[in-house]
Amino acid sequence: MLSNGRWAKNFHPVQAADDDGGFVRLAAGFRSWITPDGTPGPSGVGGFAGEPDRYHLYVALVCPWASRTLMARKLKGLEDIISVTVLDPRLTQKVWRFGGHAEALPGAQAEPWYDAKYLYELYQRADPRYSGRVTVPVLWDKRRETIVSNESSEIIRMLNTAFGDLADQRIDLYPAPWREEIDAVNDRLYEHFNNGVYRAGFATTRSAHEKAVWEVFASLDFIEQRLHGQDFLVGDQFTEADIRAFVTLVRFDLAYYSLFKTNLHQVRDYPNISAYIRRIHALPGIAETVDPQHIKAGYYSIRALNPSGIVPVGPVTQW
Repeated sequence: MLSNGRWAKNFHPVQAADDDGGFVRLAAGFRSWITPDGTPGPSGVGGFAGEPDRYHLYVALVCPWASRTLMARKLKGLEDIISVTVLDPRLTQKVWRFGGHAEALPGAQAEPWYDAKYLYELYQRADPRYSGRVTVPVLWDKRRETIVSNESSEIIRMLNTAFGDLADQRIDLYPAPWREEIDAVNDRLYEHFNNGVYRAGFATTRSAHEKAVWEVFASLDFIEQRLHGQDFLVGDQFTEADIRAFVTLVRFDLAYYSLFKTNLHQVRDYPNISAYIRRIHALPGIAETVDPQHIKAGYYSIRALNPSGIVPVGPVTQW
């Protein structure tokens, strides 16, 4: 964590806790928006127009929040418009490390412009007095040399609308007729499922862990029932609600089931969900955003939960 632009606190998964020992996720620190003409978005400052070869994503394939943005980039056909760097998935005391070193996991890449070794160095470049967490994804403006956003839910909406004809207009991840229902499903799943697995894994009391686990499995029941007789969560068409659900589901049996002790069932025990994961994984480009080895190596590097740092062996896919 950075405090006033200086490295102040080594990584620990528990960012904050409530009075019951429950994990509390801190808010993202950069919240500007890319818009078609650069006018200000719902938060932050303006000046970020949707243009080719201006923006860059820093991601880690272990991270579901970062993978949301990779999925949106693929589905909207923005691979040639927005470049990407994949960080080493294994968390260090200074959190995210770039590739390009002898111990880097295959697929991890060196930082392409500033010779940075750790992601926090780009946070310092964007704001020399920044205080807060250092997280992925980072949406970087190469022209202004600053962070546009590190809030994944907002980045996927930018990628959906901000690039006009540069993007694939046949796909709308947030269609107007379904927005109210998409928002309702997102709200239903975020705290109890997407963040719920972390609330279980990073709980500091037994009661907080048990509460989170029951909420996770109530959410799985909700998804399983909602998929009865339809292929996707809202309007029977692929939307951002499916992106947000998929990135957690695809990591469940690989990491959350054992590591976070959300182990009442595996997702392969849910027939509708299992078919849903396979259906989304088969969409063009999506398999490239899912790397089971990076997922397992990254989660099992969290030494506060796994002091040995040993990654379990076994099948890399279980859906």
